Amino acid sequence: MTTAHAATTAHAPSTTPTASTAPTAPVPPAEVARIALVGDRSPHVKSHTRIPVLLDALAARDGLVLDAYWIPTGDAAAEAAAGTLAGFDAVWVLPGSPYASEAGALAAIRVAREEGIPFLGTCGGFQHTLLEYARTVCGLAGVAHAENDPGAADLLIAPLACSLVGHEGVVRAEPGSLAEAALGAERSTERYHCTYGPAPRHLPALTAHGLRLSGHDEDGQVRIAELPGHPFFLATLFQPELQGDGTRPHPIIRALAVAAVAHAAAPAASPSAG
Repeated sequence: MTTAHAATTAHAPSTTPTASTAPTAPVPPAEVARIALVGDRSPHVKSHTRIPVLLDALAARDGLVLDAYWIPTGDAAAEAAAGTLAGFDAVWVLPGSPYASEAGALAAIRVAREEGIPFLGTCGGFQHTLLEYARTVCGLAGVAHAENDPGAADLLIAPLACSLVGHEGVVRAEPGSLAEAALGAERSTERYHCTYGPAPRHLPALTAHGLRLSGHDEDGQVRIAELPGHPFFLATLFQPELQGDGTRPHPIIRALAVAAVAHAAAPAASPSAG
């Protein structure tokens, strides 16, 4: 049976800190956080090829060391059932839909949501985050994703009126939201590569059951969702991994890395009482 440890490693950063030419104090080794990259890895998906660059930049620029494992969606449901996904310090459901296994993507999202594991879903990951929440939390078992089930009668994720492939646009985050804190600003310009988004019909049910739709474009369309009370749970229809050339990670990716490292350090920082 496939395990998370047997999944393809995206990057294996050294945990040895770079020596300083004039150290003023000993520098402890960086905390290494294990991150599950859930998606069907392909050299033809630009966001996938960006991952090693982003990991290198996070380690070099910010001292945020992530040990990343790729988990195909076809294996993710089994990983979730076996409990191995719950052992990661972060889960990122990446673009690249239609996924080989919708059930696998949804299982990975559910584990991160229920186990308090820092989570990011981008593009297809955003769409499936809404789908998982609608089905599991809101009881909307019949809602579907048009890319996976185009003939479904009740679409939660539907074709966009205008494709966002190659599009850039302004996104505004709600004041006081995790989205605003992660972005470091209320307003940002983001890049997209998608043709599907949430249909408005069921959005009130999502918010009534606790999901916060915390970022919108200039036309008021939902572009960011988050889960209050969770350590870090964020999903974006845009693709922050495509910002620039990857050598300066997008603030949202840096925020996920910070949350992952904090998760990795938590057991040592909070020993159980004797």
